[in-house]
Amino acid sequence: GVAGCCAKTTTAPLDRVKILLQAHNHHYKHLGVFSTLCAVPKKEGYLGLYKGNGAMMIRIFPYGAIQFMAFDQYKKVVIKKQLGISGHVHRLMAGSMAGITAVICTYPLDMVRVRLAFQVKGEHKYMGIIHAFKMIYTKEGGFSGFYRGLMPTVVGMAPYAVLKTHVNLLCGGIAGAIAQTISYPLDVTRRRMQLGAVLPDSEKCLTMVQTLKYVYQQHGIRRGLYRGLSLNYIRCIPSQAVAFTTYELMKQFLHLN
Repeated sequence: GVAGCCAKTTTAPLDRVKILLQAHNHHYKHLGVFSTLCAVPKKEGYLGLYKGNGAMMIRIFPYGAIQFMAFDQYKKVVIKKQLGISGHVHRLMAGSMAGITAVICTYPLDMVRVRLAFQVKGEHKYMGIIHAFKMIYTKEGGFSGFYRGLMPTVVGMAPYAVLKTHVNLLCGGIAGAIAQTISYPLDVTRRRMQLGAVLPDSEKCLTMVQTLKYVYQQHGIRRGLYRGLSLNYIRCIPSQAVAFTTYELMKQFLHLN
């Protein structure tokens, strides 16, 4: 959990820039990745790069706990059913279902995080995490308002599951990059749907298919469906490096070696 928090905080500026670019925030829509990274601190201060990171930090711990507990339960169920599949596939199925369960349970926090990250200084609609929860609940249909974009999120997890069955650990990094590339349009779709009423064209992004078509028609492939993809590749190395380093330091600190 601590390692995850450190890794996410390290790459938080990249995540925020990606959200701004994916949804074509009007302040930065004419800029590229690196120019946006430079423009955000100038317009909003350096802390502006970390908008929404608080909600992400809160999400990490329940996400990990739910995923761990769900994996154990699903593994027992899948093995108990004896579906005639190998132990490796058993674990894959249990892991995939556990991941989906964790996503569903913590999705409202991801929704709030995206709303906060998309805000620009001087145009704040939400004053913080609790205020964002209240506003979304009261203005956007109760609990259902927190689950806009869930479908592309779940569908987007499929490439990871498929590739995991065909690669070994040595190829994991390449497989991850391929999976991210395949599912990236769904990530753009998810962000558009999550932002909902915040966007002026929200009525054209109500369903997954509708949003995909709209983004493609308005912005094309490179500047629409794949805008900000390079950030996924850029953040991978520092994120993993910080996560593993923090993990090792925590083990030493707690004398777990």
